[in-house]
Amino acid sequence: MNRLTRRAALVGASALPFVGAARAQSRYPDKPIRLVIPWTAGGPADAGFRIMAQSASKKLGQQVVVENKAGASGIMGAMALQEAKPDGYVISQMHMSVLRQPLLNKSLTYHPINDLTYILQITGFVMGVVVRADAPWKTLPEMLAYAKADPGKMNWGALGIGSTQHLAMEQVGMTQGLSWTHAPYRGTADTLRALLGGEIDFASESSGWAPMVRAGQLHLLAVFTAQRAKRFPDVPTVRELGYDVVIDSPGGLIGSKGMDPAVVTVLADAFRAAAQEPEHLKFLDSMDQPLILLDGPAYRAEMAKTYEQERALLRRLNLLPA
Repeated sequence: MNRLTRRAALVGASALPFVGAARAQSRYPDKPIRLVIPWTAGGPADAGFRIMAQSASKKLGQQVVVENKAGASGIMGAMALQEAKPDGYVISQMHMSVLRQPLLNKSLTYHPINDLTYILQITGFVMGVVVRADAPWKTLPEMLAYAKADPGKMNWGALGIGSTQHLAMEQVGMTQGLSWTHAPYRGTADTLRALLGGEIDFASESSGWAPMVRAGQLHLLAVFTAQRAKRFPDVPTVRELGYDVVIDSPGGLIGSKGMDPAVVTVLADAFRAAAQEPEHLKFLDSMDQPLILLDGPAYRAEMAKTYEQERALLRRLNLLPA
């Protein structure tokens, strides 16, 4: 009996290192995490996530390494996730183009709801309608009345065909039965340069216009968000003016399909805390971005509804591929 007990003890002792190794391997994270940002470095969409990555690194005990992969209308992060293991070591920034591009481009084979894991919704983007300071329209209704009186005369700019900025303004136009010409630009900076240069009459763009509005170069007619922008409390929302269009353009964090819920929780907790750190909140205020936190399941449910709404809108605008 003693010999059996000793043998069992020896076997148990010899197995302990392997048990310890298994436990160590099961801990998450035990190596650096890649965070793919599908934009060039230095822009507002990049800067906020870099701030959160630094804070989340401390909370996770492993470095969150930012990797910029720009191009392809901002879907390079989602594409990278299709090839990555669902172990939580490759994650990406989520934004509306990830949802919309598969509807616009038949060559994209991923499904934006079923082929991704939604980790955390974090923030949104303020978008608005701006004109030059010397424009004859002081309010959005005045400008829309002019557009209605002179069909086809007005030219306006926004980021690319099918962008959130483009679709937001098209929705307003549809509510009024307007006919005008959209000029697509590669970025907000290009759109605003065109506006200042007189190439277009107005722009529907994200808050890159804020410094020019504050400097008196541009006039902000309205914002598309549900609430007024903090730095522009006197500027009404589009909905306040009677046009039923609200665009918060939420963004957050996603991973590969099939991630372990426990790993999702670890990441969500770290980035939720990071999003509420003073440095990140200060950044959001400087960009007029709201903090709109939602956990993964709720985020996924909202995006599933939005996906169907986007499909219907694109069909109405004849932007869905044949």
